[in-house]
Amino acid sequence: MNEMNMPSSESIFAVMMIPIIISIILCIVIVAAEWKMYSKAGQPGWAVLIPIYNIIVLMRIIGRHWTRLFVYLIPLYNIIAIIQDIHRLSKSFGKDAGFTVGLIFLGIIFYPILGFGSAKYVGPNGVSPGGTPTANDRQPAYLQ
Repeated sequence: MNEMNMPSSESIFAVMMIPIIISIILCIVIVAAEWKMYSKAGQPGWAVLIPIYNIIVLMRIIGRHWTRLFVYLIPLYNIIAIIQDIHRLSKSFGKDAGFTVGLIFLGIIFYPILGFGSAKYVGPNGVSPGGTPTANDRQPAYLQ
């Protein structure tokens, strides 16, 4: 094979660096959005940077006990638990099930909307700090 047709190692390196740079930028955006989201909820934003502790703080934001973290270690059930907790997170900021779907499938877009947007923290699981449940939290008449 002729050496003239082979790309240089510098050009290969440059092409390989593009996805790495994009990934780093996306990680920075997500960390900044979650930092802002934690701050809106009255929690320390730096907690986002500490592994495991960030989940404990997230459990506090959504109104779950920190031991819920152990449920994440159970295979298959952890997927259901994470979806439930993401839904509680969106309800904690006054959003509905549609926003939960966005957080699950398009998190790179919806987490910055939650962090940098106009969403306000309304309390764990959407219950206002005064304890008054929102319309979504009220039990149907047949369960009362």
